[in-house]
This record gives sequence, C-alpha cells and structure tokens, in this order.
Amino acid sequence: FALSGFLRVATGFDIGLSTKCVVIPKEMDMCHKIGYSEMRLPNLMGHTSMAEVILKSTTWQHLVLMDCHPHVRTFLCSLFAPICLDTFIHPCRSMCAAVRESCAPVLACHGQPWPDSLDCGRFPADEDMCLASLTKEHKHLHKVLPKPACQACPAVEEFFTHKRVLEVFCDNDFAVKVKLSKKRTVFGDHEYNIECHVEFVTQGSLLPYETQSMIQQWLLINENCTQRMTPTHRPMVYLLVGNIEEGLILVNQVYRWQRRDLQLTLATQKWRYHKCL
Repeated sequence: FALSGFLRVATGFDIGLSTKCVVIPKEMDMCHKIGYSEMRLPNLMGHTSMAEVILKSTTWQHLVLMDCHPHVRTFLCSLFAPICLDTFIHPCRSMCAAVRESCAPVLACHGQPWPDSLDCGRFPADEDMCLASLTKEHKHLHKVLPKPACQACPAVEEFFTHKRVLEVFCDNDFAVKVKLSKKRTVFGDHEYNIECHVEFVTQGSLLPYETQSMIQQWLLINENCTQRMTPTHRPMVYLLVGNIEEGLILVNQVYRWQRRDLQLTLATQKWRYHKCL
C-alpha cells in the first residue's frame, strides 16, 4: 500500500536504539507487497524474535484472506511488521476501531473474541502521527459489496430432481459452482483451495467475479461448513445457492455435484430458458 496515504500529521514516537531492521520473512505472506520489505524488531506487539513474530502472525493470516475490512492488512502489518523508520508508526485508534467493527464478527464466527492485545484504546488518537483510514470521499469511489454472514451450515443435499433445483434457483439470487480441496500446512492446520465458477447468476448489478470473491470469503468465514464439505483430501464439487439480504450473503442450499448425477447438469442447461412463476 502507499504508506503516505494513511499517515496523519508529522510527529511520531521515539523508538530508541533497542530495535533493528530485518527483512520481512517469506513466512509472513500477509505482509508482502505492502510497499516496504524491511521491518522493525522488536515489533509493536512486543515480539522480540523472528520465530515468535512468524508464529504469532500466522494466526492472523486467515483474517487477511477473509478480507473483512479494506485496511485489515495495513492494520496488522503495522503491528507485526512495522516499517523501518526513525519512529514507530502506530495505527490510529480510528483505524483499529473500524477494523474491529468489521472483523470482530468474523472472529466470533470462529469462536474467538477480539483480543486484548489489539485493544483500540492503546493506539494514538488521530491528532498524532499514525496510520489512519482513508477519507470518506475515497470510500465513495469504491463499490460497497455485500458481506458474507456467519451462519448455521445448510445441509448438503444429495437427492433431488432438476425441477426442484429450478424452483430453488427462482427463489434465490445466486448459484455458484465451487471445487474444494484441502492440504496440510507447515503449521499443521488445514489450508483450503477454493475454486469458484459462476454457472449462472440472477443477482442484479453484481458481476460474476464479484460473486466469486464473495463466495470464497463465505467459505473462509464459515470454515466449519467448509470442513464438512471436505471430509477427505480428495477434491469435492458443490453448488451453493443463496440470497443477498440487507447487505449480507446467505447460502441457503448446498448440492453435492457428482459426475454420475445428471440432475444438476440438466437444471443448469434448462435454466437458460426457464421462466419462473
């Protein structure tokens, strides 16, 4: 990101002589391609070794993948991998509050509270030199897309007729075909590979690539649902059907797409000419 776009005022915090500049390690994917390549150690989270930085930061990478706020990467990297300047540049309290408002519900969906270590009260007010959110005018230049909701997992349907599927299409806003697989990371947890292909869309002004991105976020946020859909490491294909209500994406039906079952294929073919009642 362009750091100058986030800075406020021209005073800072003296970091003394106890820190050093080090290259941001390759394990910190979330802090690559952010406009600088070196960070201060110890960092603003009090981590004194690179091993500790890598270990603690990996638990937050999924929050960046979920894209719960436009500035979540900026916020986290300013703490875990602060830029190498003569002064520490903290995130502003307002940026912390904005990120917390959007991302705390995502953590809650995973059974995690907003951590005390990221208490917004510890960060400086916007009058000091700090990383601030972009202006409201800048926000209006970007289209506000619906957000994935944390929800109970719909049951996976495996027995249905193409006529029933067509009725479901008529009652919903989108239908997206996804291919899911998982692999184990070096840290022992699972990383999901998600391929989305928008088979057909009836969702007003939203574009197929926007739907694809939002469904990927839904699968990451509702990881318990994704886990159910990937019981093995063998790739699985599903059709997700749902609605967009009050700015939220809700998946209502999940169909297992099996090669030997022609009902979904038939439904997608007939959908192009189907007229809803």
